[in-house]
Amino acid sequence: MSLKPSQTVKKQGKPDMPLRIAVVFPGQGSQTVGMLNELSEEYPIVIQTFAEASAALGYDLWAVCQDEEALAKTENTQPALLAASIAIWRILKENVELEPLYFAGHSLGEYSALCAAGAIDFADAIQLVHARGQYMQQAVVGVDTKMAAVLGLENSQVISVCEQVESNNDDAVVSAANFNSPGQVVVAGNTVGVDILSQHIQCMAKRMVPLKVSVPSHCALMQPATDALAKKLAQCEFHLPQVPVIQNRYADEEKTIAAIKQALTEQLSNPVLWTQTMQKFADKHINMFVECGAGTVLSNLAKRQETPITTYPTDKPERLAKLFNILNEE
Repeated sequence: MSLKPSQTVKKQGKPDMPLRIAVVFPGQGSQTVGMLNELSEEYPIVIQTFAEASAALGYDLWAVCQDEEALAKTENTQPALLAASIAIWRILKENVELEPLYFAGHSLGEYSALCAAGAIDFADAIQLVHARGQYMQQAVVGVDTKMAAVLGLENSQVISVCEQVESNNDDAVVSAANFNSPGQVVVAGNTVGVDILSQHIQCMAKRMVPLKVSVPSHCALMQPATDALAKKLAQCEFHLPQVPVIQNRYADEEKTIAAIKQALTEQLSNPVLWTQTMQKFADKHINMFVECGAGTVLSNLAKRQETPITTYPTDKPERLAKLFNILNEE
């Protein structure tokens, strides 16, 4: 069965519409102990993919995924999630002739997207994100840090309050890290900054939910990691993607290898523009997302966008079966 962009998808009460698919790849926070265990029983490519990743790393990445403490270490979490995404991408390629118009990945997921698009070799990508995780952890050694989700405020309001906190408190570091969906902005910084911000948010009668993470991604505290990553990226061979990849830094497609690497570098200490990326897809008339990786984080975020787009997760056999059935009906 060949799935082409020219095929149509039926919407209830609407005429058939051209099927325009984007594949999105989740980032850190979507991992769970034992992820993809069920898929591995039906699809041998899962274990094969993790074996390739293990060979690149020099340790058993599949075993890490069965150990909660080991998986929680960011230098392990990042290659594990990338391997999970690429394993599922390979399952999709083996079972349907999927031809997405675009790729995108949330934070770490951007590396999965670039790998799936042929911009970087899988083994190189695994080693790169392993090093990225180490750089991120090393950047905040001895620093108390936090991340939290601010709920119910506009993007501009969150930015403004963060700037006020930093301006009025010399020891505070806090800024918007992920613009995930309207009314949900993740902030990151040191504990002082995030705690003071929490007091402001409470005074505004809004909620702030702490996140269980080991490093404060996408904020100024990541600058040392950014510098180290830039040197690592310079040593990696990249190619132009075979499918356009919308990157996090500017919610846009970068057209040169130098620009792709620069966007990856700057991504570490700048916010993920996921809301803006989702709107860009809506503007390009994308009407189906396939979430290629562990969990359903991006599927849930897609429901909260100004233009919700139906999204199909793929990390369980029954979820894959549902997607295959839908595609085979077209």
